[in-house]
Amino acid sequence: MNDLEKAQSCITQVTQQEPFLTGEKVIIAVLDSGIDYFLPEFRGTDGKTRILAIWDQTQQPDPEQGRIPPPGYREGVLYTREMINEALALGRESGQRLVPVLDVSGHGTAVAGVAAGTEMGAAPKADLLIVKLGSPQADSFPRTTQLMRGINYAVNLGVELGSPVAVNLSFGNTYGDHKGNSLLERFIDNASEIGRSAIIVGSGNEGTSGGHTAGVIQGDGRTVELAVADYETGLSVQLWKFYQDVFDLVITSPGGERTTLELSEVREAQAVRRTLEQTQMLIYLGKPLPYNVQQEIFIDMIPAESYLKSGVWRIELVPVSLVTGEYRFYLPGYAARNAATRFFLPTPEMTITIPSTARRAVTVGAYDVARRSYADFSGRGYVYSYSDGRTDTAGGQQIVADVKPDLTAPGVGITVPVPNGGYERVSGTSFATPFVTGAAALLMEWGIVRGNDRFLYGERLKASLIRGAQPLSGVPVRPDSRIGWGTLCAERALRSML
Repeated sequence: MNDLEKAQSCITQVTQQEPFLTGEKVIIAVLDSGIDYFLPEFRGTDGKTRILAIWDQTQQPDPEQGRIPPPGYREGVLYTREMINEALALGRESGQRLVPVLDVSGHGTAVAGVAAGTEMGAAPKADLLIVKLGSPQADSFPRTTQLMRGINYAVNLGVELGSPVAVNLSFGNTYGDHKGNSLLERFIDNASEIGRSAIIVGSGNEGTSGGHTAGVIQGDGRTVELAVADYETGLSVQLWKFYQDVFDLVITSPGGERTTLELSEVREAQAVRRTLEQTQMLIYLGKPLPYNVQQEIFIDMIPAESYLKSGVWRIELVPVSLVTGEYRFYLPGYAARNAATRFFLPTPEMTITIPSTARRAVTVGAYDVARRSYADFSGRGYVYSYSDGRTDTAGGQQIVADVKPDLTAPGVGITVPVPNGGYERVSGTSFATPFVTGAAALLMEWGIVRGNDRFLYGERLKASLIRGAQPLSGVPVRPDSRIGWGTLCAERALRSML
C-alpha cells in the first residue's frame, strides 16, 4: 500500500534493496489523537505490539488502579508495552478495559500507519511512541503546554533509552506572527537540540482557504474586505504589523455602521469594546513581547444573539506614520470557520501553520504523486534572501537565507489504516509529514544505529533531506515558497552522506 508514493519518495529503494533499512531501533513519536493499538499495522510478526508506550493525556491518573502518568509528569496515564501486550492477549473488548485508549477521529492511527505501519509504513520496524494530546481548545487544537510536555517526554525518553527519535507533528493552527517567535516555536527549536532527535511538522492545509491576506499600505491607506458567511457563530481576526508603523483602523459593518480605532493615541496595551450591527467587537491592542518585536491587533467578533452579521466587513488601514507599511491578517483555520468566510483578496504566501514555522523543525508540504504537481491546499511559506554585499548593484547576487517549507512529500490520495480495521484514502499535509518522519527514521538507522554517521540527527539530518530533494514539474526554480527545496527522496539523501 502506498507503493507508488514510497517509490516516488525513494523509500522503497533503500528498504527493498541495499542497505535494507527498516527503522529498527529508532523511535517514531506520534503526537496526535491516539491510536488503535489492536491493528496488525502496529504489531510485529510475533503478534506483539511495536508500541513502546502510550501516554494518554486525556485521562485522569488513578494510582489505586495502577494508572499513573510518566515519571516527572502530573497529567494523563502512561500505558507500557507490557500493559499493551497484555491487552492484546485479552482481545479487543476485554483488552480495551485494561488499556482504554481510543482514537475517535482516526487521525493519529492514520499518521502512525504511514510513518511506521508494519505492512504499509515507511519505517516498518521502528518503535512507536504514542502521545494522545489532551485538553483541546474550542478550535480543536491541543493546548500548547501539553504539546510541549509531549515533545519533552519523547526526546528525553530517547536519551534515556539511548535511541534516536523522530517526532511527528501532523497538525497546526493559524494563531501567531508566523515568523517562528512564539513560545511553542522557540520550544521546538530548543527541543531539537536534546539527544539525537528530529522534529517533523506539517505545513498545514491553509494554502487556498482564503484565511490570510497581506500587503503594504500606500498613499491614503488600504482597505481589506472580509466576507462573513451566514450562520457564523463567532470569528477572530489577527492583524500583525511592525511596531514602528503607526496607522488607525476604521471598521465598517455590512450595513454601513463604522467605528474608528485611533491606534496612534494608544500608549499602553489595552482592550477596546465596540458594537456594530449587534456584533460585539472586543479589540485587543497589543504591544511587543519580550521575545517578539511584532505588534498584534486581535479582533474578536461576538454575536449579540446567535450569529454574526453576515456580508462584507471592511477594515481600513489609515496611515499615520509609516516605515515599512507591511501588514498581515489571519483568520482561524479552515476547519474552525465556514468555508465562505474568507478574505476577498487572499494571499497564499505565508499560509504555513504554526508550529511548522519553527526554524529547526523539518517543515513538510504536500504534492500530488499521480499528477506530479504541487497540492494547492498545502500551506505556502517563504524564501528569504539578501543581496551579497561584496558585489555592486548591477552584479549583485541573491543569497538564500531561510526557507519554509523545507521539502514536500506525497499528500494526495494516501492510503491509511482506520480504527477497528480497514483502510481509506485521505489527503493533506498531515499525511505527507509521516513519509518524511519515516524517511528520517531510516536515515537515523543507517547513520546512528548502524554506526555510519553517529551525528545524523537535528540540522545535519535536515540538511541531508534537503540535499536529496528532487525538483517538481511546474516549479522551475528552487527553493520555492510552495515546495521548499523539492520533493522527498530518501535514497538521494542517503547517498549525500556517503
